[in-house]
Amino acid sequence: MASTKNIISRDFPPEPTLRRLPWYLAYVAMLRSRDIKYVSSTTISKEMNVDASQIAKDLSVLNIKGKTRIGYEVATLEKVLRDFLGFSNGHNAVMIGVGSLGSALIADTGLERFGLNIVAGFDVSPAVVGTTIKNVPIYHIDRLAEMQRLYRASIAIVAVPADVAQQIADLAVEADIHALWNFTPFRIVVGPGTVIQNTSIYAHLAVMYNRLNALKTDKDENAAL
Repeated sequence: MASTKNIISRDFPPEPTLRRLPWYLAYVAMLRSRDIKYVSSTTISKEMNVDASQIAKDLSVLNIKGKTRIGYEVATLEKVLRDFLGFSNGHNAVMIGVGSLGSALIADTGLERFGLNIVAGFDVSPAVVGTTIKNVPIYHIDRLAEMQRLYRASIAIVAVPADVAQQIADLAVEADIHALWNFTPFRIVVGPGTVIQNTSIYAHLAVMYNRLNALKTDKDENAAL
């Protein structure tokens, strides 16, 4: 059983900042590929439509300083961003739920560039148990605790039906997995010794649909004037 002690012992930047930092990383990685040596907050601001003062504030958490009238060294900024975000370190993960989404995530080799190594999958379907996807073996969920002793994964990616999401989360925690990346629409409850990140595709769709409806309403009202 994972410890119930709070594992967060240092100050973390605000979540909006953490969400923006990968944007900056993608941008400076593109600049490095173009052999551009320096970039300023103003340039990043223009390209990404984020206020320059906000960018400077976000980058201040990295303990990196730019040069006056020149900006940040691109290669150094990219490395510092990767290290700070944890992308430079390898994190073993297991995929629980190997349906269409789970299979796609296992097959997505791009995740490895961001430090996520999916080492095993788990499911209940006879159609997938005992198979492999991109050399990743798929086991029955009943073997999660057993195989966790071998793989020592720190993360479980959960993509199962909503009605079993909490049950699966409990199994993962009991197997000494300390972080859950939840792709189900169910709000999983865990203790303070477990990190959880909810990524609901359906919630994002709902936001997009409502914005589209609002945009259509505005256009219709303007057309009626």
